Amino acid sequence: MAKDETKLFLRIDFAEGVRIGPGKIALLEAVAHHRSIAAAARELGMGYRTAWLLIDSLNAMFDQPLVSTLPGRRDGGSEVTPFGQQVIAAFRRMEVLSRDAIHAEVATLRRKLK
Repeated sequence: MAKDETKLFLRIDFAEGVRIGPGKIALLEAVAHHRSIAAAARELGMGYRTAWLLIDSLNAMFDQPLVSTLPGRRDGGSEVTPFGQQVIAAFRRMEVLSRDAIHAEVATLRRKLK
């Protein structure tokens, strides 16, 4: 990380005991790009089973699925549903809003670093 670069990581822990953060969102984005859980897992350096379990937990988290499988394709495949795309977009907007909200405070702290 560059000296003047500050990172913010947003994770939302819902009272229901489920959470969503940058890792799950990155997985959803990779599935959207590759249309494959296996390819998304490879891109992110995780095992297929781990990726599949994360997708399963995301699908169980909400009242509609974020990822659906594409039966009938010879090579298998998955796609992020329209609702999944909404979740990705909402999370990315929340990241921007969070960064903007704390920008001045982070700048103040940065000036005090050794």
